[in-house]
Amino acid sequence: MPHADSTYRHYAMRLPGLDLLRSVAIVWVMLFHSYLVGGVGDHLAGAERYGWMGVDLFFVLSGFLIGVQVLRPLAAGGSLDLLAFYRRRAFRILPAFFVVFALYVLWPAWRETPGMQPWWQFPTFTFNLLYDQPDNYAFSHVWSLCVEEHFYLLFPFAALSMLRRPSARRFGMLCGLIVVGGMVLRAGLWLHYYQPAQARDDGTSGLMFLRYIYYPTWSRLDGLLAGVALAVCAVFRPAWLARVQRHGHLVLLLGLALLAAAIALFTQRAGFAATVVGYPLLSLALMAIVAAASGGSSWLARVSVPGTGWLAGVSYSLYLCHKGVFHLVKLAWAERLQQHGLMLFAAYALATLAGGALLHGLVERPFLRWRDLGRQRSAPLAAGANVPG
Repeated sequence: MPHADSTYRHYAMRLPGLDLLRSVAIVWVMLFHSYLVGGVGDHLAGAERYGWMGVDLFFVLSGFLIGVQVLRPLAAGGSLDLLAFYRRRAFRILPAFFVVFALYVLWPAWRETPGMQPWWQFPTFTFNLLYDQPDNYAFSHVWSLCVEEHFYLLFPFAALSMLRRPSARRFGMLCGLIVVGGMVLRAGLWLHYYQPAQARDDGTSGLMFLRYIYYPTWSRLDGLLAGVALAVCAVFRPAWLARVQRHGHLVLLLGLALLAAAIALFTQRAGFAATVVGYPLLSLALMAIVAAASGGSSWLARVSVPGTGWLAGVSYSLYLCHKGVFHLVKLAWAERLQQHGLMLFAAYALATLAGGALLHGLVERPFLRWRDLGRQRSAPLAAGANVPG
C-alpha cells in the first residue's frame, strides 16, 4: 500500500471531474427550484422535474471528500484532530449561512413563501426533523444542510470507532445494515404516514412525505454512505479504486445506466418502490459517476469545462441564496418580462449568479482565508480544497 501522502494528495487538489459534477449538482438543484417562479419551460421540464437529485449528488461528493479527509490521517498512523476538523467545518459553513438566515428572518420580501418555520430550527439545524407546516416553506432547502451538519458531527466518531478494530467485513456488514435498515424504515414510514394521508385526500400527503421520508437524516443516509464507501476504498484499498478508474468509461456508462433506471423508478417520486429502493439505487449510480470523475481514463475525469471551477467554488453560496434571489427577480421583473421567456430566464440566471458571487466574495471567501491563515499558523489537520459545503 503506498504511503498515505502520495495516495491522498490527489484528492486535496481541485479535480476537473469533481468540479464538473459539483457544477452539475448546483445547476440541477436550481433548475428544480425554478418551479417557485413558474418553471423554465417545456424544453427543460425533464431536468427541472428530477433536479432534486442534485442534492443526492452533493451527498455522495460530500461523503467521499469528507471521508477521505477524516480517514487520511488515521490511515497514515496518525490521529484525528477533531477540534481542527470542526473548526474548518464551522468556518466553511456558518458565516454565509448566518448571513442568508438573517435575510430570511429580517427581510420578509426575501422569502420565497410568506410562512417560515420557527427561527430556532435553522441555527440548531433541526429544521429537517421538525418541519410540520406546509405553509412554512421559506428557506426549506436548508434541510439538506441539516443532514450534512449531522454527518459532520457524527462521522468522525464513527470512523474512530470503526478503526479501533479495522475490518473490511465489519465495514461491509455495517454498510449493508444501514442500507437495508433505511429501506425498512422508509417502507414503514410510507405505510404509516404517507399512504393514509394519500387515502384521506386531505392535502397533507405532501407534508407527510417531506416530514417523515424525504427530509429526516435517518431516511437519507444512502448518498453519504455511498461517498464514504468510495472514500474507504480510496484510503485503504487504493489499488481497487485505481482498477475502477482504469475502466473509467465502463464505470461511467454503468453509472449513467443506473441513473436512468433510478429516474424511471422515480417517475412516481413518492411511490412505494421509489421510496424504498430508489434512494439506494440512485446513490449507487452517483457513486459510480463520482468514481469515474475522481481520476483515471474516463473523459469525465479529464475534461476541463470553462467556468465549472468557478461555479463549483461558489456553489455553496448559490445554494443558500438562490431561492431568495429567484423571488426578488419575480417581484421586480416577472410581470414586465412574462411575454419574453428567454429574457426572463436570463434575468433569473444572471441575478442568481450575481447573488451567489456576492455572497461568496464578501462573506464566504474572506472567512475561508481567515481559516486558512489560522491553519498556517497552528498547522492543524490538513484538508481537501474541494470539500463540498
